[in-house]
Amino acid sequence: MTAPLVSVLLPYRDVETTIDEALDGVLAERGDVLELIAIDDGSVDGSAARVAHRAAQDRRIVAVEGPGRGIAAALRLGLEVARAPDWIARMDGDDVWVPGRLEAQVDALRAHPSLGAVGTLIEAFPDEAVAGGMRRYVAWQNALRTPDDHVRDLFVEAPLCHPSVMLRRRALVEVGGFRDVDWPEDYDLWMRLHAAGHTLGKVDLVGLRWRQREGRLTFSDPRYGLDRHRAMKAHFLASWIGARSAHRLVVWGAGPTGRRFARALEAEGRRVGGWVDIDPRKVGRLARGEAIGPPEQIDPGRDAVLVALGSEGARLQVRAHLEAHGWVEGDHFLCVS
Repeated sequence: MTAPLVSVLLPYRDVETTIDEALDGVLAERGDVLELIAIDDGSVDGSAARVAHRAAQDRRIVAVEGPGRGIAAALRLGLEVARAPDWIARMDGDDVWVPGRLEAQVDALRAHPSLGAVGTLIEAFPDEAVAGGMRRYVAWQNALRTPDDHVRDLFVEAPLCHPSVMLRRRALVEVGGFRDVDWPEDYDLWMRLHAAGHTLGKVDLVGLRWRQREGRLTFSDPRYGLDRHRAMKAHFLASWIGARSAHRLVVWGAGPTGRRFARALEAEGRRVGGWVDIDPRKVGRLARGEAIGPPEQIDPGRDAVLVALGSEGARLQVRAHLEAHGWVEGDHFLCVS
């Protein structure tokens, strides 16, 4: 049997009311270029029966009974079953795949050998379930297009929406595949790809409608909490800081964001050696035992700076200030949140 061009991994649990729509979008892609591996992750509703019914009608669907141990385990099983040699795409059972994305993503991965993963622009829906914070996050994520955009803001927030992504299979296997971790498993994967030298990017089209609903893991699983995000970022930042061990580690931002980040870094054995803030009420005080000073006190030849500010606007202002004074992002400083 000829191997498909793309294997789409779709783990699902209790999505009886949305699974047909999820399958329809993927299967609207042209011809026999794909296989759709639908992995049941312990459903107790009629989802598995719907998938089995659809698989009997369309040979591109491969119905798999998963272990019911969560999304990472389901994805590992799906990857074992997947026959596509090069391209592995993601989808979820409660989202909507927009046809046309498959060809665009394959073209991007073929054209740019450094890409380990390529996402699409996303649209969150339904409107009544998309709060202001989610709207801002989607707009921020959609503004990141190039590999440079993604690496610049990698430690701010997750730059890719997992079910919108297509992965280079070789890169995925190289970094250990899908793994269970004590923080967001998708963000962990983007970090591992980056650490291994693979780039991230997006194609310039809306390829996924991302359904917002009560009970989604993003909002309900403690591994997705802000404290676990910080712990993960600190873990992957440790190597960047270690490569600059001759420099003093400085945090720009002595407010709650910076202080929480400093605590997460301490858990990784990395201690902040200085602080910067523009608030005159903070300058001259101590933060976690170190002095808070003005921006004029730092030097790219001596300091490695983490810009840890909760406001995107403030973060952009500091980035522009540092670059105007000869600091190089990724080398002398990083933005984190």
